[in-house]
Amino acid sequence: MAANNRRMSGKKGAQVGSGGQRRRGLEGKGPTPPAEMRKGHAKQRAAQVKARRAQGRTTQRRGGRSASELVVGRNPVVEALRGGVPASTLYVQQFIDNDERVREALQLAAERGGINLMEAPRPELDRMTNGLNHQGLVLQVPPYEYAHPEDLVAAAHDEGEDPLIVALDGVTDPRNLGAVVRSVSAFGGHGVLVPERRAAGMTAGAWKTSAGTAARTPVARATNLTRALEAYKKAGVLVVGLAADGEAELGDVEALDGPVVIVVGSEGKGLSRLVGETCDVRVRIPMPGGAESLNAGVAAGIVLYEAARRRS
Repeated sequence: MAANNRRMSGKKGAQVGSGGQRRRGLEGKGPTPPAEMRKGHAKQRAAQVKARRAQGRTTQRRGGRSASELVVGRNPVVEALRGGVPASTLYVQQFIDNDERVREALQLAAERGGINLMEAPRPELDRMTNGLNHQGLVLQVPPYEYAHPEDLVAAAHDEGEDPLIVALDGVTDPRNLGAVVRSVSAFGGHGVLVPERRAAGMTAGAWKTSAGTAARTPVARATNLTRALEAYKKAGVLVVGLAADGEAELGDVEALDGPVVIVVGSEGKGLSRLVGETCDVRVRIPMPGGAESLNAGVAAGIVLYEAARRRS
């Protein structure tokens, strides 16, 4: 009987209706979206690439930010606070020996204001500093906000002055960068330009060497230093490179009283080839004493003094 039922169940009979559900499949889905909105379409991919490039330009225009930094150890922390290095948080180890340096660090942080004081166990400070000898004091320096290279020229024009900028090529010592920032501020310059890679940035050491002038002298960062210098040239700024074998002597360059960017190379290698070829003129500093080279901070200070003297 069961077998007979199975045979009968295979016979064609009345079908249950869809109740009109299938009509929805026949309805239109509205107008066809533009090609830029269709997933996988070539025009959509092109639009996405264009948007990413625009986002990249926006990021570059801001100049970017550095990573936060930790100053570790009692003496370095006290010196950073004395030097006016920006700080967001001072971490103090629990049950620390309260010596003179610890008391001074706490006093300086409290007097400045705006610095959070956090007590932390030693294992936490060990983890934060990757096992460095922090001596119970750790100072967090917030990320530095770099300007865009165009901002330096714009700032000079806003003040009704010809741009006076220093660019550093291959300078990796933050103390040299801080010294250059200090000289630019002293002689009325409008900022410092550094490359994004293989160059010193605005670390706590640079801030300290600048003696507080980094707070009012912008530092811009360029993804490509050569392209940034070429953009300055198109804007009417003369690019003057310092080189021991320069074709002109500093005292003979009359253009220093106009819009100029002074390019300083590293003490050992000098200007890189591409940057040297981009310069409008390469200038040498006369040194009767016979020294082979000057560090970036000293060289920049000499040329900035000469430029300021001619502009006065």
